[in-house]
Amino acid sequence: MTRHLLSSADLSREEVEAILDTATEMHDVQRRQVKKLPTLRGRTVINFFFEDSTRTRSSFEIAGKWMSADTINLSAKGSSTSKGESLRDTVQTINAMAVDALVIRHNASGACQQVAQWVDASVINAGDGTHEHPTQALLDAYTLRSHLGDLDGRHVVIVGDLTHSRVFRSNVITLKTLGAHVTVVAPPTLMPSGIADWSKADGFATAWDLDEVLATGDVPDAVMMLRVQRERMSGGFFPTPREYTVGYGLTRPRLTALLARNPLALVLHPGPMNRGLEISADAADSAASVVLDQVSAGVAVRMSVLYHLLAGSEGAAA
Repeated sequence: MTRHLLSSADLSREEVEAILDTATEMHDVQRRQVKKLPTLRGRTVINFFFEDSTRTRSSFEIAGKWMSADTINLSAKGSSTSKGESLRDTVQTINAMAVDALVIRHNASGACQQVAQWVDASVINAGDGTHEHPTQALLDAYTLRSHLGDLDGRHVVIVGDLTHSRVFRSNVITLKTLGAHVTVVAPPTLMPSGIADWSKADGFATAWDLDEVLATGDVPDAVMMLRVQRERMSGGFFPTPREYTVGYGLTRPRLTALLARNPLALVLHPGPMNRGLEISADAADSAASVVLDQVSAGVAVRMSVLYHLLAGSEGAAA
């Protein structure tokens, strides 16, 4: 790997597979009574989150601590940025303290790439605006691979608010890197501009009719539902929540139709879930749901990323 993880496109197939293989070892640590490795002893990791987060922030903190790194959490509200200090001055101040890694979530697309040019520490993109979220895509791939095996030729359907989703962008890249066939589904108002050119270049399919995708064509091996990001919306992207659910929610009838075609199909959601909007309680709590597996995988995958960035070729899990 390079010094930073800023985009899923930074990783070759060999690098993705190496991260996922190491994550398998790291996942074993979660099953131990004493969850501690000496791998990153003496390293300092700063989790700097300018947006709210539960899963990503806590899993990065746990990952660092389980690998014996000194882990510090910062938020915009508790930092000098709330006093008007620029992002550049803030991160350069932290960098001057000789930290080893900055895990950054920011509401501006491209912020992490910019920070990487200002600091000596390794920078990990924990989500930047509507751009990317590479470690989420890695943990999703880990979850899929744990249940399905090799992802070559597997069909993954990604449904929902594509316009505002950094998870969708990183997942398309990572899943295609691993050889999966991807179909993305959304109402026309939530399809990103320029997606036709992107899909043609990268070889994934686009669709507007979820029922048609689930009922015809390639049988889905997994369906990933994306959160409707109402906090990023200004204006009417769909008439009412109910109409969105009718057209694009994973309802009980759609779950039944999916499992009728493929009883082993998986249901994923990166969280947090809007139950009753993009996913029904029946789907979220069904035996097909691997949502909690994704959360568990998040710690292992982020341990693996920190290991590959900071530990070099030194020993892995022991």
